[in-house]
Amino acid sequence: MDAVLHEDDYLATSENTKLPAFKSFRKSEKRLAKISNRKSAKKKGSKARRKLAKREAREHQRITRARIDHAFKTAHALIRTNKKVFVHENLNLKALSKRNKAKQDENGNYLPNGQSAKSGLNKSWNDAAFGQFFSILEYIAGKAGARVIAVNPAYTSQLLAYRDEFVFTDCGIREYWDDEQSLLVDRDVNASINIKRVGLGLFPTIKRRRGNVVVTQSTTNSTSKEVARPELVSQSAEPTLRGDSHLLPSCKTTHEELEAIPSK
Repeated sequence: MDAVLHEDDYLATSENTKLPAFKSFRKSEKRLAKISNRKSAKKKGSKARRKLAKREAREHQRITRARIDHAFKTAHALIRTNKKVFVHENLNLKALSKRNKAKQDENGNYLPNGQSAKSGLNKSWNDAAFGQFFSILEYIAGKAGARVIAVNPAYTSQLLAYRDEFVFTDCGIREYWDDEQSLLVDRDVNASINIKRVGLGLFPTIKRRRGNVVVTQSTTNSTSKEVARPELVSQSAEPTLRGDSHLLPSCKTTHEELEAIPSK
């Protein structure tokens, strides 16, 4: 599974599906700001301020409960696929939501550092609450007899899954058209396939040599057919590798995949 955090998508799976995001804080942001502004305008200690403070607390409670409810529903949707192993990226959420370092010129004046745009991204990371979701998924999976594994996501979003070439080198590249295979590859679905490969021990070794990234020990021969199988390619005139459905298919993990999963 790949944590998407793009537009209305929440998760992408290696089965060519995407699960929708809920964005509980974003939906209630304006209403919450209106209540907070009204509260701040009231005199401290007054009855009106205490009343608005309780209303503000109830709004935060609604946001939290809606976020947890979405996490449980998403986790149950994944468990209902009857798979026994779920592999997700081990996100460093603290670093992802960290403020940008301040920049100064020779005179000590502060320069633009992109924090304005980063603030919105940080808010989206916190609203998605992937750490909470993965904990809930592990709890639900444990009750169902399944297993959840967190893996290192390094280079999984950049490497083309069936050719081991660096294609998605920029976050703005959301799709890639392969003329040779006549295949439209979605960035997030491709990343989820690579995360699955990491869990199966099939992801190549990537090293840096003189500042350049080099792929070694590639195993695309064993995964290219898997990537292009009918479940991942639509039957339209232009084959695609993208998540257009929000419904997860029901399929079971093979015995070979279970044996290939490394133990903790």
